[in-house]
Amino acid sequence: MAAWVLGVRARSAAVVGAVCAVLLTVLTGCASKDPDEGTNGVGRLSADKIEDRARKAAEAAGSVRLSGSVVSEGRTYRLDMRLSGDGGLGEVAAKGGSRFELLRVDDDLYLKANAEFWGRQGEGDEEPSETDLAAARKLEGKYVKVPPGDPAYEQLSGFTDKDVLLDGLLNLQGERETGDRGEVEGVRTIEVRAAGGAGGVLSVALIGKPYPLRLERGGDAGVVQLTEWDKEFALRAPQKDQIVDYGKKISAAE
Repeated sequence: MAAWVLGVRARSAAVVGAVCAVLLTVLTGCASKDPDEGTNGVGRLSADKIEDRARKAAEAAGSVRLSGSVVSEGRTYRLDMRLSGDGGLGEVAAKGGSRFELLRVDDDLYLKANAEFWGRQGEGDEEPSETDLAAARKLEGKYVKVPPGDPAYEQLSGFTDKDVLLDGLLNLQGERETGDRGEVEGVRTIEVRAAGGAGGVLSVALIGKPYPLRLERGGDAGVVQLTEWDKEFALRAPQKDQIVDYGKKISAAE
């Protein structure tokens, strides 16, 4: 009887030992798992190199969708633009309610807005006259072609130029360091922080190409999302009966 009891205890001890060994292996494996396993590997790089990879990926991409807020020269803009190497299209809303659509196909830039927008394009801050509003109503729903020689062309075309817009936005200020890991639109990311975050925070994709996916600009200068990288979209000029061409100059859009 004593021998049988001792045998049971021995077998029980062996089973418990085996279970403990398995648990130890599992726990040890979880603790030592590589956080960059299954990623594109940029998480292992320094902050400067991550930023460089993100810039190169952005430059090489054929298209992108950019949405969010941007503060430029004291003015706040809400953007929702689709951009490619051939132009761009989308909507820009300025603080104060001014809203307009932009479309650029190669060098041809078009501006579309409602009557209220066009009625306020005169000089000064005075309310538009009935004559101004009547003329503005004729432009509502039309694409006004902005001539290249007009001051508004350079101001507005920047919103439709992928390289210009990204070069201006992806501009961190200060010493770089890697920040938190997270997700943007369901994609795992790693942060590049400049000046502890005061100079901007760039979230870079850890899955697929290391595209920049989100940017918090330094100095509270806006937050933008960068999505739909390399996704094709239709970019074509409006029908001729929808275009108003003023020739050499129109009033700059404010």
